[in-house]
Amino acid sequence: MNKIYPDAAAALAGVVQNGQTIAVGGFGLCGIPEALIGALRDSGVTGLTAISNNAGVDGFGLGQLLETRQIKKMIASYVGENKEFARQYLAGELELEFTPQGTLAEKLRAGGAGIPAFFTKTGVGTIVADGKEIREFDGEQYVMERSLVADVALVKAWKADKAGNLVFRKTARNFNPNAAMAGKITIVEVEHLVEIGEIDPDAVHLPSIFVHRIVVNATPEKRIEQRTVRAN
Repeated sequence: MNKIYPDAAAALAGVVQNGQTIAVGGFGLCGIPEALIGALRDSGVTGLTAISNNAGVDGFGLGQLLETRQIKKMIASYVGENKEFARQYLAGELELEFTPQGTLAEKLRAGGAGIPAFFTKTGVGTIVADGKEIREFDGEQYVMERSLVADVALVKAWKADKAGNLVFRKTARNFNPNAAMAGKITIVEVEHLVEIGEIDPDAVHLPSIFVHRIVVNATPEKRIEQRTVRAN
């Protein structure tokens, strides 16, 4: 089975549709699938529910999809770097499901592992727990969180072999493995593509069973939200 596609648009073709739930890896702008997000914007699909740690920044990352009004709902943990996000949310134009960061990671991981729900102490006694089942275990209260499964997952890895075994690089590992697990169809953007067998099995961060399509973007921009340097 050939998983390699010539470009991001081809990798999305026949997969993305209006109204889908899309899980997107990354943390801020670190480890985001830049080319796939751009191709998703250019595809013109609308009514998307986006699951991501955050919403990118104005004009880059998922911020591009907010500007074109392709996202109707965000399931996210942090959204403080995007003015257009704030404008749409405060105007009632964008739905938002705030989720604590660790809970969001576990919701994606659990979805990929076939676990429908789990209990956590995080959020008990706050608006995070509103409308959710609360249960007591060993004298402590826990809130039940439903797992997340996405129609499509867009993720970024540093290296892949042609079977789809993935290696992530440092901080860019972040939410990418969990997002990949949660996708019914997972499309991966990589910087390096190698032959099967060139990655030591012990070095594989995510096995190929979770990967359906691969596209190479050898020169990503890797933009930084706020660059701070020490004065001379």
